Amino acid sequence: MSNSQQVDVLISPIISEKSSVAADKENRYVFKIKKQATKLHVKKAVEALFNVEVDSVHVLNVKGKKKRFGKTLGQRSDWKKAYVKLKSGHDINFATP
Repeated sequence: MSNSQQVDVLISPIISEKSSVAADKENRYVFKIKKQATKLHVKKAVEALFNVEVDSVHVLNVKGKKKRFGKTLGQRSDWKKAYVKLKSGHDINFATP
């Protein structure tokens, strides 16, 4: 897998209250990733993009909610997210450009 393909695995970081608490207490960061991505792909992408060492990766599928759009029923898309735990001494700062 080339370097550009590794970085394309990560779609965006998820910034929420729950992910902020996980980052502060456990040095764990949450990313929205492509559905085809594996734990190894995510690990390599985070290490290449942020220059950090990854301790572990947990990946989970999020099912899309069923919603009503007027008279018709619909469903939001399914997506995948990854919890990435960094080794101690490493940090990711999303605020810097």
